[in-house]
Amino acid sequence: MSRKAVFFLTLLAMIAFAANSLLCRFALKNAEMDAASFTLIRVVSGAVVLWLVVRVRGGASRLAGPTARAKDNLGAGNWPSAFALFAYAACFSYAYISLSVATGALLLFGAVQTTMIGYSLWRSERLSLRQSMGLLCALVGLVVLLLPGLSAPSFRGALLMLTAGVAWGIYSLRGKSKRKSNGDATSTTAGNFLRAVPFAVALSMATLPWSSLDHGGIAYAIASGALASGLGYAIWYSALRELTTTSAATVQLSVPVIAAVGGMVFLNEPMTWRLLMAAVAILGGIALVIIPGQAASK
Repeated sequence: MSRKAVFFLTLLAMIAFAANSLLCRFALKNAEMDAASFTLIRVVSGAVVLWLVVRVRGGASRLAGPTARAKDNLGAGNWPSAFALFAYAACFSYAYISLSVATGALLLFGAVQTTMIGYSLWRSERLSLRQSMGLLCALVGLVVLLLPGLSAPSFRGALLMLTAGVAWGIYSLRGKSKRKSNGDATSTTAGNFLRAVPFAVALSMATLPWSSLDHGGIAYAIASGALASGLGYAIWYSALRELTTTSAATVQLSVPVIAAVGGMVFLNEPMTWRLLMAAVAILGGIALVIIPGQAASK
């Protein structure tokens, strides 16, 4: 794959990931859709698109071949990872009832990376002085963002988004370990999306008295699941084969920035000084941790 193609696919994937925040906020704020219905439609549409992607590229035998069907009708993937995926999607949706696009994306990204860094530390990996300072800087930025004040985000929304980030971090860690024995990340993700559907259905049924649907909200949810999630992950996994670990980790720093710009342009969300300082501290601190650490492991 040429460098231009890798760059284009990577940029497209980052835009897709950032678009999830925008589409969710559009659905919950402008279309007044309920979070559980958004989660259900997103997961179902994502599962359908990923299943189609696997079939089109000739991976249907892995996802739902005769042997796989005999063992498990859902093919690739596993239930713990599927639940982590569902927990991320549900908490993500409920968090955006009260959070701005930029704040939500920043909290999500910070929680994901902190979870993965924390796991590395738990596994007895050591940080250099520079990495330690970066981690401290990121944590200070998170505290600054969450301190009480006029521009502080909703505590409930922030807690939900942090939980979503932890869930996605766990999902990523599990996926990383599974890819060592099975390199077909797209098929595995498709199987996990399929397995997440029953969890999303259960949530939607439990909150049925508070459900709210309209055509606009349904369209946003389908776009989030089919395009920003389903195709977004498929594109990202294609680009990921050509990226080093350091490059893959670093490029994801752009997602909260893209989301913040999208929130300002499409939803007229303000960029406060608190958010700006927190973003610089969190993203800069995480960059100090992941770049030297990953480079050293090469």
